Amino acid sequence: MADPALRAFIDALPKTETHLHLEGALPFELLQQVRPDFTEPPASWASDFKFRDFAHFETELLDMAFSWFTSPERYHEAAKMIFAGHLAQNVRYVETSFASGVIEFGGLKGPEVLDAIRSAVPVGLEVRIFLGIHHNGAGSTMMPILQDALTWPGLDGVDLHGTEDFPLESWTAPYWADARAAGKYTKAHAGEFMGADFVRRILDELQPRRIEHGIRSVEDPNLVRHLAEQGIGLDMCPISNHKLVPGVTLETHPIRRLFDAGVKVTISADDPISFGNRVNDDYEALGTRGGFSREELVQLARHGFELALVDDGLRSTWLAELNEASDG
Repeated sequence: MADPALRAFIDALPKTETHLHLEGALPFELLQQVRPDFTEPPASWASDFKFRDFAHFETELLDMAFSWFTSPERYHEAAKMIFAGHLAQNVRYVETSFASGVIEFGGLKGPEVLDAIRSAVPVGLEVRIFLGIHHNGAGSTMMPILQDALTWPGLDGVDLHGTEDFPLESWTAPYWADARAAGKYTKAHAGEFMGADFVRRILDELQPRRIEHGIRSVEDPNLVRHLAEQGIGLDMCPISNHKLVPGVTLETHPIRRLFDAGVKVTISADDPISFGNRVNDDYEALGTRGGFSREELVQLARHGFELALVDDGLRSTWLAELNEASDG
């Protein structure tokens, strides 16, 4: 049930969004420009919609996203609208990724896409841009491009994307190590569908400082303790998980147990074109259906600022603003 007072409280909070796929954040009005068959939003925007499986989700997402993302100019136009939406939600800091598949299959040049996104960042918003690379995304054609990507000055990091049960190929760990050596921040998707043992394998082999999703970490108390003690963040997407992951609902989402165990969990929207959400909706869902108090929602926002890739001066400014807003 909607709570206008809670929504106003969430709207006023300074926030971050640290798990956002740019292609998956395509504004619906841009999709309609190139796909007039979309006379109304996808059925998956319904509050209790459930995808059949990951393939169902991925097929529908790719159909929508790559109807639009065919040039750097279109990346710029979409990013400009996406980032304006962040400012409207009082989001101060964003980490977003673009898919390496647009280079491999779309024929686009990575630096041009990167520049198009970067040039869309408005005043008042800090954005860090990642290259999302699939488990099998480093074939003979792509590997030289991926190696070159580690020299792109506007690229902040790399993120492992794609179907989790695809094999983790032998190039992956050395490449993640090369990325860190090049000054890039490393993240990886894990523990959305595969279990806690896969999360641990990713941590051991790739050594990322952040896990995207990671909900199944909750299955291993020792892993949960490790995440909390090491300050390894889990960039979680409650509405996405509610609609996509079997057996997960907003009421039973593992974020509750992970948060209570001291893990630094953050809140993001993941793929809004598929789930019909914005980050403020995820906060509201946790407040109305996930059992989170206002004070706990503030702590979730605090986690995002604590993990943000910024200098301590800016971090302190944001945290002070968060404290002021939460006391108001």
